[in-house]
Amino acid sequence: MVSKTREKLIDVARQLFARKGVENTTMLDIAEASEKGRRTIYTYFKNKREIHQAVIERESEQIVARQRQILASDATAARKLSEFLKARLEIVKCPTERFLSENVSDFLRLDFKRAEKTRRLAAKKEIEILRAILDAGVSSGEFTPTQARRTAVVVVMVLQGYDNPNVAMNLEALGFDREGSEQQVIDFILQGLRM
Repeated sequence: MVSKTREKLIDVARQLFARKGVENTTMLDIAEASEKGRRTIYTYFKNKREIHQAVIERESEQIVARQRQILASDATAARKLSEFLKARLEIVKCPTERFLSENVSDFLRLDFKRAEKTRRLAAKKEIEILRAILDAGVSSGEFTPTQARRTAVVVVMVLQGYDNPNVAMNLEALGFDREGSEQQVIDFILQGLRM
């Protein structure tokens, strides 16, 4: 029961933050929308910042949930990396339909400052997952150690470039086809790890 109430408060806060913005959402707004008293909210959270941090944590976990499943699979490291990259690129293409709730995509689109915190936290988690995949690839002989050591951060930076609509628009203006390039990017990364 305790965790259900906390989860409901996070859900309600996330929706309000997406619709009204964090600054314009009050603890009273969260209490009224969740049909809980303010005292109940303060049982779980000291202040709005704590609720906001819980929202960011949840959103970052939703972003990396599929990658964690891939990491836990029995596939080879190369296959895991390929699937990781495909899943990550899918998140950017269709967040509302496949991986993230509509509220999450609204949150990421409307609250840029807070969305950036979510992306940074998700990026840290992605780097950890990537390092685990790369370490497994080095252990199995699929990837060279030198390339694997420097790949995780570079891959996350490349993927964040796909996230940035301004970068994508600029590349499209130069004749870059995002859809057609995704497999080329994946192949390029995998090839580089085998050198």
